[in-house]
Amino acid sequence: MMSRQAFLCSLGSLYLSLLFIFLLMDVYARPANNSVLKEKAADSKDENEILPPDHLNGVKMEMDGHLNKEFHQEVFLGKEMEEFEEDSEPRKNRKKLMVIFSKVDINNDKKISAKEMQRWIMEKTDEHFQEAVEENKMHFRAVDPDGDGHVSWDEYKIKFLASKGFNEKEMAEKIKNNEELKIDEETQEVLDNLKDRWYQADNPPPDLLLNEEEFLSFLHPEHSRGMLKFMVKEIIRDLDQDGDKKLTLSEFISLPVGTVENQQAQDIDDDWVKDRRKEFEEVIDANHDGIVTMEELEEYMDPMNEYNALNEAKQMIAVADENQNHHLELEEILKYSEYFTGSKLMDYARNVHEEF
Repeated sequence: MMSRQAFLCSLGSLYLSLLFIFLLMDVYARPANNSVLKEKAADSKDENEILPPDHLNGVKMEMDGHLNKEFHQEVFLGKEMEEFEEDSEPRKNRKKLMVIFSKVDINNDKKISAKEMQRWIMEKTDEHFQEAVEENKMHFRAVDPDGDGHVSWDEYKIKFLASKGFNEKEMAEKIKNNEELKIDEETQEVLDNLKDRWYQADNPPPDLLLNEEEFLSFLHPEHSRGMLKFMVKEIIRDLDQDGDKKLTLSEFISLPVGTVENQQAQDIDDDWVKDRRKEFEEVIDANHDGIVTMEELEEYMDPMNEYNALNEAKQMIAVADENQNHHLELEEILKYSEYFTGSKLMDYARNVHEEF
């Protein structure tokens, strides 16, 4: 029979073993070094930013041909868009929106005209342009480590492959020695598309070296008329089913959202088709002949087109113009805040007069 002392000793050993296991579980359950994880996330973000983004702020269509769902908010809020988060305090957002209203209303007549909204849209679009220029400076430095002011296609390709998990030194050595790169088919396809875009961004006389301005066109084709044309060609190529380099309504609305598996998915697809049909018929097809040409799509995509900005201003006003006077009053813009800011404001009417 075990003595009391031996029993207590055994119990103590069991306790220490359980404590040790618990501590091990706790250690493995938590990040070993939180700052290291943050640095890795930041590094991953920086790597992705050397790639041309699909989403371009202030441009009506994404690079993949989808409509930009945040366009209205982007051209109304500009850089302040991030401040209007869904979980923000409604009272604070209401005050911010009232300040914006007063800035748009330059003649202080307590209502916003289409011309005033057009001016504001152009100003906010230019804001996005300047933001892209500043970000481009950082991204260019990332791919131009020697600081000579030019980046070759091979230099960029090495950085791209490194961002995809390939060994940077190994890739650099193989490219230098003209050795075959063992790259999966999907990555190679992306590289081929990027190379086409790289050539397009290389201004005459072509030298296959991009300076900072050309690199901006590579990442942000909306900054260059030539690259804008190239972007339009790519979108039409992806959507054009009969090869006539034009888009019919059926071609424009045939881009699938995803596999429809249930009624909810069907409703999403139906809404998607409805939005694209409306945009095609009312906005993109300028002469309403049922066909969208490259020229029409290019005008539609150009963020600095003043005529488009005026049309957009009229559409934005029409959404909230309840008294049909072709202007926006503060009460109307607060009531339809979700359209303009992506954020719903509660009790907008009760507080408007006492705060403005």
